[in-house]
Amino acid sequence: MYEIFIGAWTNSKNLIRKNRVVEPVAIQHTTNILSENEARGFWIRWNGGRIAVGKMGEMDPFLSWDDSEHFRITHFGVHTGWGATGKWVIEVPKCDPGWDLGYTESKGPAKWIAALDGEIPHNAIPAGMVQLYVGRSVYEGDVLPGKVAPYQGVCYVPWNGAEHGIPKYEVLCECDVTWMPAANGEIPSGALPSGETQDGEILYVGRAEHKGVTVLGKVQRSKKLCYITYSGEEIAYSQYEVLVTK
Repeated sequence: MYEIFIGAWTNSKNLIRKNRVVEPVAIQHTTNILSENEARGFWIRWNGGRIAVGKMGEMDPFLSWDDSEHFRITHFGVHTGWGATGKWVIEVPKCDPGWDLGYTESKGPAKWIAALDGEIPHNAIPAGMVQLYVGRSVYEGDVLPGKVAPYQGVCYVPWNGAEHGIPKYEVLCECDVTWMPAANGEIPSGALPSGETQDGEILYVGRAEHKGVTVLGKVQRSKKLCYITYSGEEIAYSQYEVLVTK
């Protein structure tokens, strides 16, 4: 069993415990994350062995942990801490991974399936962060690789220094992929063409490490960079990994 505490120890700590062991596997100190005067929203996500906790309206978690000996989660429950009172509103996401959609088959060893508003088709390719998926969307005339966030209902794409959330997008599905290291505009053999600028330049799916998290974005050969999105910003990296189909 996993236990997640928000605002524990007089509203000063957030933590994750496993199997009721007193020592937490992850802990984050905060001040007044809960309030007695207003309702505050949070999300909890899991995928494989990764568990993440964040604030409503923010994509990045403030608490996360990777369990190398994870188990399948089938149920959840909520309650207030010892000696405290509170009210809960539980919102079930409108769409879970496995949503069955029609698709338009792309040319090549992959399928890009049209979706919108947080829908995730069957066999979607994970984007590296918990419950995010490889996607692409049209913005300002460019077809841009990005990351689909089901709980936000959009595909986040990098463009002109900022992160943009687009509710209509395509999701990469039903292909066997790996990630190859590259730098300074290099594109490994077998990289999947995944987007295009208005000028006809091909874009590729890339990812880079940012603040200890693997974040997905676009690789643009002419700029010799991988552009990722994080907390509303577009951030450039000269060293990155590129999605390659096997």
